[in-house]
Amino acid sequence: MPNEKRQTRTHLMQLFEDLGLHPRHELGQNFLIDINLIEFAVAQAELTIDDIVLEVGAGTGGLTTYLSHEAGHVVSVEYDANMHQLASAAVAGKVNVTLLHCDALKNKNHINDVVLAEVEKRLHEAPERELKLVANLPYSIATPLVSNLVATDLPWTMMVITIQLELAQRMKAGPDSDHYGAMSVWLQAQCRVEILKKLTPQVFWPRPKVDSAIVRITPNVEKRQRIRDRGFFLDYVRSAFGQRRKLLGGVLASHYRDRLDRATIDAVLAELSLPEKTRAEELTPAQHVELANRLLVVMPLDNNES
Repeated sequence: MPNEKRQTRTHLMQLFEDLGLHPRHELGQNFLIDINLIEFAVAQAELTIDDIVLEVGAGTGGLTTYLSHEAGHVVSVEYDANMHQLASAAVAGKVNVTLLHCDALKNKNHINDVVLAEVEKRLHEAPERELKLVANLPYSIATPLVSNLVATDLPWTMMVITIQLELAQRMKAGPDSDHYGAMSVWLQAQCRVEILKKLTPQVFWPRPKVDSAIVRITPNVEKRQRIRDRGFFLDYVRSAFGQRRKLLGGVLASHYRDRLDRATIDAVLAELSLPEKTRAEELTPAQHVELANRLLVVMPLDNNES
């Protein structure tokens, strides 16, 4: 591991002062300043030269530099022009780093095509290459980025991400928990989620107002194969938890009103031995997969399908 000192609080404060810059809170610019934690996150990703790493939120390039010493190639994304300039200086001369200056998301439901194209380009350079997401994610982008990456067919094998603790708890939550929701079901239905370490605000500069966590997510191929249509399942999960306190049958009948009537939905619930008054928050991820699969079977094709 390189002897990097760029991410210390003293260094960053001096760097920002010299350049007349200030962290942008609206972009979630809270930099991890504990070198031991940076090394911990990189170690948990178990990187090899066959790995393509996607990093979102390059910041000053501190983590990017660490990743470049372990991975085959790093595709790092930075939206802020000032941070992109700082990260570019930090990784200058590193031929296995591509630093993109753009938004990582095209919209809330899709990753930016520019990012996808660069990742796919690097993956195709060798047949054994796989993708890992390793990043100190800006809070505002963490949920859609993780959700959308899981939705792709990219050969990702691991995510090691620093995120808000509350989001980590939502990812891990079980039924009847206040944290349990669409993200919980979407991830747990096809992945393993581990909270590796909880982080206090003191390990960041500037200090955020909330606790954070380092989380590892790994795909579960067997679980994923149980989902008949992942695009439909994602739509189902989002709709099911869109009005989480309402009865699930009514929520689904409203969402799929052009393709399914309430009687059919009630029949499917009964077939799966689910009570009429079932709410989305009461079902396990496996039960949601089973219900979505069954709805897909009984659902007629729309006019755009053949």
